[in-house]
Amino acid sequence: MRPPVTERHPDGPERAVGRPPERHAVGRTAPGPRADYRAAFDAAHLAMAVVDREGTVIAVNDALAELLGGAPDDLHGQAAADLVDLAADARTWHIYQEVLRGSRSRFRCTRRLKHPDGHSLWAEVTVSPVPDGAGALLSITDISDRRELQARLRHLQMHDPVTRLPNRTLFFERLAGALEASTYGRGGTGRIGICYLDLDGFKAVNDTLGHRIGDRLLSAVAARLTHCADQCGYARSGGHLVARLGGDEFAVLVEDSTGTEQLADLARSVLTALQQPFDLAGQRLSVSASIGVVERAVAGTTATGLMQDADTTLYWAKADGKARWTLFDPERNAHRMTRQALSSTLRPAVERDEFALEYQPLVSMADGVVEGVEALVRWNHPQFGTLAPNRFIGIAEEDGSIVQLGRWVLRTACRQARRWQIDHPDVPPIFVSVNVAVRQVWDSDLVADVAGILAETGLAPHLLQLELTESAVMGSAGRPLQALQALSDMGVRIAIDDFGTGYSNLAYLSRLPVSVLKLDGSFVRGFQYDEGGAHPNPADETIVETLVQLAHRLGLKVTAECVETVHQAGRLRRIGCDTGQGWLYSRAIAPELIATMLSAGCRSPA
Repeated sequence: MRPPVTERHPDGPERAVGRPPERHAVGRTAPGPRADYRAAFDAAHLAMAVVDREGTVIAVNDALAELLGGAPDDLHGQAAADLVDLAADARTWHIYQEVLRGSRSRFRCTRRLKHPDGHSLWAEVTVSPVPDGAGALLSITDISDRRELQARLRHLQMHDPVTRLPNRTLFFERLAGALEASTYGRGGTGRIGICYLDLDGFKAVNDTLGHRIGDRLLSAVAARLTHCADQCGYARSGGHLVARLGGDEFAVLVEDSTGTEQLADLARSVLTALQQPFDLAGQRLSVSASIGVVERAVAGTTATGLMQDADTTLYWAKADGKARWTLFDPERNAHRMTRQALSSTLRPAVERDEFALEYQPLVSMADGVVEGVEALVRWNHPQFGTLAPNRFIGIAEEDGSIVQLGRWVLRTACRQARRWQIDHPDVPPIFVSVNVAVRQVWDSDLVADVAGILAETGLAPHLLQLELTESAVMGSAGRPLQALQALSDMGVRIAIDDFGTGYSNLAYLSRLPVSVLKLDGSFVRGFQYDEGGAHPNPADETIVETLVQLAHRLGLKVTAECVETVHQAGRLRRIGCDTGQGWLYSRAIAPELIATMLSAGCRSPA
């Protein structure tokens, strides 16, 4: 056997090539990586501990012992999860076990730890598996200062600088949290409520006294709202549920409410508190508030929907006269939503040909002959079905679409009246009466529209009657009066609708170019007879008789609306009414049925 080849190392003794180095003798501690790691572990400022696969602490450095307020020897053998509260929730505990088993690389969490001397600290805990798979390294960083700074910044971000109340962002965060907590069944009543309030006339305070006084007023209001919430038990340990949402708008969130009466009590106490005068830097101010109150079950409720209803209810409180609270009404809201839907689709509906006209006969009370018809518009809405004029005419007047719609009604009615005239040449032509809104007079050239439509359809001017309400005609001057005069000069009839319910300034009758008075149905309904024939309301009959006589002396004709019984018709005939209109003669019917009536000799069914 060949002896091993030897070589001399430049810096050391000879050694055999290919032979492993000799091991140190047992009992000697040679310097090496493990000793270096241990020294670094002990000297590190970062608090650390080594735990075995069962989660038991097997090594701990001085930094961790100091952080937790104990001696290193006292921490040996303890469960690491107990030291840093890793078993507080199931998810954290599960991830921790995965790291110990080596099936997860690492995880990090934040824990609030209790020091033996009584103070608390926030710690960031990191758990990483050790390379040999024998356990994990636990490291803990004290982040108390960072958390305190974050808390201060969050407080500034989430609170109003003027009133120190939670701001809109924090309010909605807590509202969403309250809805979510109730959804997951944390107990409680399962209901929630909001008082949403706005100061009445706050802008005037800012404009006259300046923003400095305005801000002081807002702070004083916030203090009284907070006091009301505290007194009524609507504040939680986490902070008052009173918030300033912006401007002069405030809200009080009531979690686990017991019903609408609880919210009503709070609203009443707030109104009472705000009614007391405020003394601000020598200024004595009195303010009031309007409050919208919403209370309901959490199930099916969203933060957006709840605040929309609160805002709607606050609007109702202001519209109803201010300085009051109003409870959310689902039926009223449904009507508002329907109104909004109608408003958004009204203009396109004319272009989509969704409107139609029906005609109600105007009958001579002397012989029962149909002298004319009133055109009544109907909206065949694709969602809400057939709608009567009272459902949409007011909306059309508000948004101005009445001009477009009124022009369509006028053209359609005149075209239909001319068609009847052509189809029934042996019958005296009947006139058509069309309602005109006062906005049509102001926002369009009504005279030009009427002249153009009459020329287009070939209808004679005296076969067109335009009806305006008494409130629109009485007091007319300038452009409206000029328009009415021009139409009258053209030969068009002018009628005052619902006469007797508006200004009733009889002096105007002699100045206006009016040819017909239509008595409001409230007078005619007073012409009721019981089974014995006794007249229960002679005053109505006296008024009607006086109006008829006055109208006739002025050369005007009188039409009675809402004639429903033979007794009413007989009495109206005896006191001199010229024409009648109502269900006794006919409801509003399709143009084809009017044509049938004309073929029968122009007699009404009654």
